[in-house]
Amino acid sequence: MTTIRLTMAQALARFLAAQKTEIDGAVVPLFGGVWAIFGHGNVAGMGEALHGVRHLLPTFRAHNEQGMANAAVAFAKASARRRMMAVTTSIGPGATNLVTSAALAHVNRLPVLLLPGDVFANRRPDPVLQQVEAFGDGTVSANDCFRPVSRYFDRITRPEQIVPALRRAMAVLTDPGECGPVTLALCQDVQAEAFDCPAGFFDETVWRPRRVRPDADELQAAAALLKGASKPLIVAGGGVLYAGASDALAAFAEAHGVPVAETQAGKSSLPASHPLNMGSIGVTGSSAANALAAEADVVLAVGTRLQDFTTGSWALFQNDASRLIGLNVQPFDAGKHRAQPLVADARVGLGELGERLRGWAAPAGWQAAAVNGRTEWLQAVAAATVATNRTLPSDGEVIGAVQRALGPDATVVCAAGGLPGELHKLWQAGAPGSYHLEYGYSCMGYEIAGGLGVKMARPDDEVVVMVGDGSYLMLNSEIATSVMMGVKLTVVVLDNRGYGCINRLQMATGGANFNNLLKDAHHVRLPEVDFAAHAAALGAISAKVGSIGELEAALKGARDNDRTTVAVIDTDPLITTEDGGHWWDVAVPEVSDRPEVRRARADYEAAIARQRPL
Repeated sequence: MTTIRLTMAQALARFLAAQKTEIDGAVVPLFGGVWAIFGHGNVAGMGEALHGVRHLLPTFRAHNEQGMANAAVAFAKASARRRMMAVTTSIGPGATNLVTSAALAHVNRLPVLLLPGDVFANRRPDPVLQQVEAFGDGTVSANDCFRPVSRYFDRITRPEQIVPALRRAMAVLTDPGECGPVTLALCQDVQAEAFDCPAGFFDETVWRPRRVRPDADELQAAAALLKGASKPLIVAGGGVLYAGASDALAAFAEAHGVPVAETQAGKSSLPASHPLNMGSIGVTGSSAANALAAEADVVLAVGTRLQDFTTGSWALFQNDASRLIGLNVQPFDAGKHRAQPLVADARVGLGELGERLRGWAAPAGWQAAAVNGRTEWLQAVAAATVATNRTLPSDGEVIGAVQRALGPDATVVCAAGGLPGELHKLWQAGAPGSYHLEYGYSCMGYEIAGGLGVKMARPDDEVVVMVGDGSYLMLNSEIATSVMMGVKLTVVVLDNRGYGCINRLQMATGGANFNNLLKDAHHVRLPEVDFAAHAAALGAISAKVGSIGELEAALKGARDNDRTTVAVIDTDPLITTEDGGHWWDVAVPEVSDRPEVRRARADYEAAIARQRPL
């Protein structure tokens, strides 16, 4: 057997550079690059190794470990899990800064390879700088925090262990069902240790998506349920996009006259203009989708985790006879809530299920009700997004301005707070993947770093990041990274002077206005944050606009700018789109001195009585 004498880190870097995938007939690198912030735990080992393959596997420098990991996760999501990135940090805070991103990727079923530095395997210099010591367990390090939020975790304590560890890592990262974050904790002394690595370990490997075909019995049972349905509804989740199943979904819906509702992750599965697209579903759902969901007798859930925002905390589906079909590549998701499982790739599963349903269609009256509901909802969307003469515009008005200025082909990126709900309802997605929301983990601070990752994955797209002032203040440093790397973004900052979304939730549950808006928090003086000046200090072109008209003009001008542009606008923290939506289970205290809380508790008890898992 031919071998090559390499350090563990050199073998790792060469292996990553040899991994490929095929997209539209072209073989391209599977890893779009490695994000790295170097420290004493990785600069000598991984730093030297990555330098050696820099022409095959680019290394990118960021300003925050969580930010660069968020960018890597966004890259994978924008690539429909066909490509991914690796992330390396030092030991200590550099490593633990990745834990939030690992959880984000785990919840959203997205691939990312995390390579944090670790303690010395030989333990001679223990305790080393930044080492966490467990008094009762000598094998523990800070990286054990990654175990519950990794699909696969390994600690490399000998150089030859990297060979089986990377093979297992690749099997997880590229598996449609197991897909998620992989953490390989790299002991810093072992990174620099050499071993005789098999030369075949570096052979080019092309990874193609595995398309799981449905079981015949499950397929027959699912088809029988749909054939007996008089009020069927499809719920499209992120799995539709990851499987490249948008065309298959459209063909299935059209052939059988079944209306489609979209989750946050599944939005853009169908273009907003499609006549069977009822829009968003659930807590932030459209009136059209939610009305159908309340009556549906069979719900075909395609590629969705069925989280509480999708199901209205399981109070949305009110038909006592309703049944659920879980078409999902992951059995864990396919069988949720007593569903009839249909374990399959979304594209293949829809195609084969459609063949079994040849000649069957939903009743004409159900289809007509869907069309009428969609028409009424689109009128509500138009009303919510039109510019008004308010002193402070609503989020909906800002969304309307962004869409008018950038057109239907723009890709929007957002995450936590009130904006995701408004975008889920109001954004009119033009193409698959043009709606990029991180709402599985609802991670504040994802937005700007996520936009960076999306733009790197889809460089020809016009990428617009919409972010509230709260998220901006949490994590904004990748604006500087975008400028440094020449990755141009358009960022719209909506300043409502606090956490407006949670303030509204606080009020809705009877709570006093407390500690959410800046004016209601403990302060000696209220801050006046100049977001435009801050963005300019990070290297961006920026402007504070005073109206919706000025915002549209600034966004149109941003197309011609040579680097990231940030537009800031003040918004009203209390206005939200009243049309659509559904109750969400947020527990209200049983006992309180406040009458507002007692009234909210009575409403809560009435609402939970309507919960009924399918």
